Amino acid sequence: MLSLEQELKNNPYPGRGIVIGKSQDGTKAVTAYFIMGRSSNSRNRVFVTEGEGIRTEAFDPAKLEDPSLIIYAPVRVLDTKTIVTNGDQTDTIYDGLQAGMTFEQSLRSREFEPDGPNYTPRISGIMQVKDGTYHYAMSILKSHNGNPQACNRYTFTYENPLAGEGHFIHTYARNEEPLPSFEGEPKLVDIPNEIDAFTDLVWNSLNEDNKVSLFVRFIDIATGTYETRIMNKNQ
Repeated sequence: MLSLEQELKNNPYPGRGIVIGKSQDGTKAVTAYFIMGRSSNSRNRVFVTEGEGIRTEAFDPAKLEDPSLIIYAPVRVLDTKTIVTNGDQTDTIYDGLQAGMTFEQSLRSREFEPDGPNYTPRISGIMQVKDGTYHYAMSILKSHNGNPQACNRYTFTYENPLAGEGHFIHTYARNEEPLPSFEGEPKLVDIPNEIDAFTDLVWNSLNEDNKVSLFVRFIDIATGTYETRIMNKNQ
């Protein structure tokens, strides 16, 4: 198991990241989603609440350049399912589930982002908390070693996850040019019990210059009720 704190502190630009797991006492389904930015357009964002989920907004609308890949709903809730992604594929998954498709089938119509030469991966997660049970899945759609002619699709499913454990997936492996995509399975990381401690750990471990916003949610597995925290560098 890796230290989430060290994984974040040792990478100045993991890009966008999703963590999903279970609290140490086994009572909460846990997720975190963060965004980072190097350009002024990417940094000009905040998370705002929308329904049971969130969406990104321009902090200063006058400075918004290209909204196509930065304005979207990262988190949406459908019945007992919580969807977390780094792009508008949140809506693709939501619509697919409503149409009777699975998480994986819904993403078949999407691929990595068209932002060459980086070809940013689309990372997605889904959590289901129902009748006292909890499981989750994560996905990455990425170019083939930076070659946009091929799309590699990976889905990882975690049934009956263990207390105190989670998985972390992020868009960029390292801070290089062009930015290399995440490689391998989602990283096994530790998950604490307390939402504010977890929020502080993630937020304070992200690179100060590049971090933009953070969303954290703890869902009570027994009742389905939840607590949410949102951190925005732009206030």
